Amino acid sequence: MPKPFRFFHLFTKSQQKGILALFALLIFVQVLYFIFTSIDFTSEKEKSAEEKQWLALQSKIDELKAKKRGHKDTIYLFNPNYLNDYKGYVLGLSVKELDRLYAYRKTGSYINSAKDFQKVTHIHDTLLTKLSPYFKFGVKPAYTKTESLVKESRVYNKESKSEMALKVSDINTALEEDLVKVFGIGSFYAKEILRRRAMLGGFVSMDQMDDFTTFSPEAKLGLKKSFKVIGQPDVEKINVNTASLLQLSRFPYFNKDVAKSIITERSMNGKLHKIDDLLKISNFPVDKVKIIALYLEF
Repeated sequence: MPKPFRFFHLFTKSQQKGILALFALLIFVQVLYFIFTSIDFTSEKEKSAEEKQWLALQSKIDELKAKKRGHKDTIYLFNPNYLNDYKGYVLGLSVKELDRLYAYRKTGSYINSAKDFQKVTHIHDTLLTKLSPYFKFGVKPAYTKTESLVKESRVYNKESKSEMALKVSDINTALEEDLVKVFGIGSFYAKEILRRRAMLGGFVSMDQMDDFTTFSPEAKLGLKKSFKVIGQPDVEKINVNTASLLQLSRFPYFNKDVAKSIITERSMNGKLHKIDDLLKISNFPVDKVKIIALYLEF
């Protein structure tokens, strides 16, 4: 026997057997520990086919997004008050941080500084340093409501009543105080319009006023007469071939079932090329297809 093991003969045969048994037990415990930590005991039957499909698709989506972000590093000026899911994801905000921003929006308040943005979202200092140079906050009138009435009366004296009647504002730059001038639109409904605009990144058609089912016909008609979509709104389009289930579900014109159907369609039949490919989905909101198409890219 090799020299290092001579000490083993100092023990009796029964002691030697005990030592060997102890070593064997230790080795057996180590093997069991390895097995329990490396094997997933969830049976294949417990994992639904749908769950496997989403997991497989998600990894592929993340890979495509990583490639896309590698080719699109440029950050343009943006108003953080109107940040949507897709743009927030690309800029590096987490779902919880975006949810905090949306909850703050629902109160009808607006962020006016980088410090306020961090206070609301709780983003890390590093990310704030990266994004804050690109913040562009909307400028609200500095004068009070009384001063506003004085200014408007001065304008009215310069313009004829017919010219005032024909004056139409951009719905995508309208403030709450502009919207409440429409008959039937109070402060609550005005905030609903602003929240919807923030979620979409901007309105693309005044027909979207019909989406507000609680508004009276007179209020909708008044909105369409007083406002319009001027120019091409800078909306952040959703790529239906790379967007995740969460991103598709949060798009105001889709629900979770539609989002799942889109991912299933593209996983079964490959890349979607045009809006007509989405019309194959049974629960797709066909009546809104012309408007939806303006928020999507393929």
